[in-house]
Amino acid sequence: MSRIGKKPIEVPAGVKVEITDTLVTVEGPKGKLELACVPCITVKQEGSEIIVERKDEERWSRAMHGTTRAELANMIIGVTAGYEKRLELVGVGYIAAVQNNTLQLRVGMANELQVPIPEGLQVSCPDQTHVLITGIDKQKVSQFAASTRALRKPEPYKGKGIRFQGENVRRKQGKVMAK
Repeated sequence: MSRIGKKPIEVPAGVKVEITDTLVTVEGPKGKLELACVPCITVKQEGSEIIVERKDEERWSRAMHGTTRAELANMIIGVTAGYEKRLELVGVGYIAAVQNNTLQLRVGMANELQVPIPEGLQVSCPDQTHVLITGIDKQKVSQFAASTRALRKPEPYKGKGIRFQGENVRRKQGKVMAK
């Protein structure tokens, strides 16, 4: 049995959970999220706990057991506390700004990059070299942060690029001239 899947999920006060056949809706102070469960997984609420069970011992069912439980736990955290990712721009002249639901990046390319901000996310720039991405859906926040980072990954020689705050970039030694 899945070690993660068999752990019950605590539902804090102020969070409302509705369970239908294959749809779970979680509503809290920050917003509302839905999850469509696969047919081999059953979700039930007992008091202030949510329990996730699987119907059979098939490989797919075992895989989806822990995944469904983790997604539900992330949804509950999202509607109560929310999620955030911070990005840093490292490089001379690298700047970021938010304008009209678009993230504008100048990261050493000929043109300024225009990245549309997905629905349900809030993106702000506390200063020109930092980007703060917040939202209630962990997958959306992480995916947008990763796709933004992929526009200009940190390179190993000078460390220039877009990186997660606190990310350690391994540096390489450049060419060494022989005498």
